[in-house]
Amino acid sequence: MTQTSVLTGVVLDQTQLDLTELAHACTVQPQWIIERVAEGLLLREPPADLSALRFSSYALIRARRLLAVERVFDANPELAALVVDLIEQLEHIKCKLDIAGGGAETYN
Repeated sequence: MTQTSVLTGVVLDQTQLDLTELAHACTVQPQWIIERVAEGLLLREPPADLSALRFSSYALIRARRLLAVERVFDANPELAALVVDLIEQLEHIKCKLDIAGGGAETYN
């Protein structure tokens, strides 16, 4: 039996991944990434030229979340994107509460 190890690490804001690197980091085929970019589910503003795709750490996190929702809940890509949008909005609200001194930890 073959064992597969999963590596995790710190995501750096300045790091840019190409299509192959992002697909590898998410353990998906590049076509999965291309489909989500073309449908506007992965990047906020998809580029006109898909051959020059570069992905930020934000895209890596979003892609992994999309994949998790699709796999765990057997969700279609559009529904998964909606769920991920809601998760991101909640995180944004929690950050604003922390900054305002409201203590987002109260809402966990």
